[in-house]
Amino acid sequence: MTGCSSPPRKTGAHRSPEREPLRLTLLFAGDIMAHKHNYTHGNFSNIWADIAPLCRTADFSFANIEAPVADSRDWQTYPAFNMHHEYPEAAIAAGFNVFSLANNHSNDQGRDGIIQTGKWANKIQTKTAGSERPVYFSGIRDSGSTEIQYVHISNDSWSLLFCAVTEILNSPQHAALLNYVRPVADDRAAFCETIRALRAEQPYDLIIISIHCNVPEYVQTIPETERQFYHMLLDAGADIVWANHPHVIRPWEKIGSAADGIPTKLIMYANGNTISGQRRAPNFVNPQDSWDNTGDGLLLAVCYEKETTAAQPVITNITPHFITTYITTTQQPVIKKLDDAFIASLHDEERVDWAAYLAERKKIAETVQEITLWQ
Repeated sequence: MTGCSSPPRKTGAHRSPEREPLRLTLLFAGDIMAHKHNYTHGNFSNIWADIAPLCRTADFSFANIEAPVADSRDWQTYPAFNMHHEYPEAAIAAGFNVFSLANNHSNDQGRDGIIQTGKWANKIQTKTAGSERPVYFSGIRDSGSTEIQYVHISNDSWSLLFCAVTEILNSPQHAALLNYVRPVADDRAAFCETIRALRAEQPYDLIIISIHCNVPEYVQTIPETERQFYHMLLDAGADIVWANHPHVIRPWEKIGSAADGIPTKLIMYANGNTISGQRRAPNFVNPQDSWDNTGDGLLLAVCYEKETTAAQPVITNITPHFITTYITTTQQPVIKKLDDAFIASLHDEERVDWAAYLAERKKIAETVQEITLWQ
């Protein structure tokens, strides 16, 4: 991961040379999916090997688990997913340690699937508490609760609030067990008021919201209504909005004060698939095929710093790392960095079709760019 550095400034503002700033590194992935092509191979650590060092470098690495985790039920692929614990735990072993459990597939296995997922998450959270790398989850409500649930994340210098919600469910059943916000004006306004109250209640350094958003899948265009809602959340006190659901990469937006040119807030409109089986037959003849966008993802590395424990955190660096789902010679889908070094290695392995294909996919992925907004 690119190291944290001092934030760019438009004015002559400067930092006191006597004080070393407190730094925080975050990494945001996209959707972790388990189609049949993913889970039938076993050896799940292979999936994450190439990006594990990057995940472990960040203080907190975020991903969305897009399926129930219910060991008593069979593995299931699309349209009603289910995974067993060893699949997401391979991601944990790779370094991911903050997860959303709220998405349109969260209730694919009914009430029992949600309850089993919650028990698994609680077990992992309890087991890792106090360790060098605790693991956190949000998205499932406590039984009987009518309130949005969130988790408090902290280390020696930083205090974060993480809240994962979904605006869509494949079935309306058991919505009360999930952080479900209907995609209507009243529910969105109420959720903003919840965030406003949480911001007033405790001086968190950062409030991070995960939204599984009500937008068309596989579309990179950002609806204006979606953009407006996320900015409402920032105005209510959120610092980062991390959205997913399209299964393709979309732009990210860095927001800061026009007065000093220092960015403080961030919106990610979708980081695509981190791993899935959606692009299981790459279109080597036409790499520009829109369906092939489902095989690429974004890991966005974000550095924050503050001068004191009470100071306003500022964004000092954002680095995109594009990734791709690569199918090995044993037919296992694994995550690879979508970079020149990997593409060159494919020539050495005489997988020239993959090399040419991914060279084009890299160009396509890199057209997705950061948006900077000064207010």
